[in-house]
Amino acid sequence: MSSSVVNITDTDFENEVMGTEQPVLLYFWASWCGPCQLMSPIISLAANKYSEVLKVVKMEVDPNPTTVKHFQVEGVPALRLVQGNKILASTEGVFSKDKLQTFLDTHLNLN
Repeated sequence: MSSSVVNITDTDFENEVMGTEQPVLLYFWASWCGPCQLMSPIISLAANKYSEVLKVVKMEVDPNPTTVKHFQVEGVPALRLVQGNKILASTEGVFSKDKLQTFLDTHLNLN
């Protein structure tokens, strides 16, 4: 499994997220969002650390309204942890590296 964050669009969503058996961390962001700039390196670290058990994708909110609406994203940055059709966890706002690790460990049952 690649340890990089995959950029996706509404068009890619079905294949990149729903078409995988492993859990997927969806990172919703916007180019105009200052807090998103703080989160991007933390999301990349998570992609590297959890590469064996998690796929990490990011989606810019403005050009992808269908998926944003589907996941009821009201603010950015936003995270949705999904597996198949099921949302395992969701949150919005800035996370520290430690808080993201706790969030993932808890919901992926790694602790």
